[in-house]
Amino acid sequence: MASEVEPNMIEMRLGRIVIREDSAPQYIFLTERGGARGFPIVIGASEAAEIHRVVTNAESPRPLTHQLAHSILQALDADLVRCDIVDLRQNTFFAQLVLRRRSSNEVAIVDARPSDAIALALRAKATIRVAESVLAQVRTDTSSDPLPPPEPPA
Repeated sequence: MASEVEPNMIEMRLGRIVIREDSAPQYIFLTERGGARGFPIVIGASEAAEIHRVVTNAESPRPLTHQLAHSILQALDADLVRCDIVDLRQNTFFAQLVLRRRSSNEVAIVDARPSDAIALALRAKATIRVAESVLAQVRTDTSSDPLPPPEPPA
């Protein structure tokens, strides 16, 4: 019986968030930990807002969707171990959340949109990884930054 080999995974960090109020798509830029490679991902406004809340330690008065999902995991005695971006097909990224039940160390893998997976991983202080094959397709360290430069402070 053949076993599935895990692809070579590269640990990443959130490099920056680009929130443009005059545009529906927002961007995050992931950067290789200890390396020069990185790439942007187009995300929705609600995911960008959640990532911004996590980065700035802002809380909402009532739980929003990603806060609710994180609380549900905790209530079910589970930890979000990591977010893995595992594939890129037809300009669409595919991600998985790796969950572990504390009491039994049982692991579950859940398919997710990368924007949701990254928002949850940041809230849970979990590792973000990208498959080497995906990074090889999208890396921007050898080309100009596709994102607009950050706005200067007012």
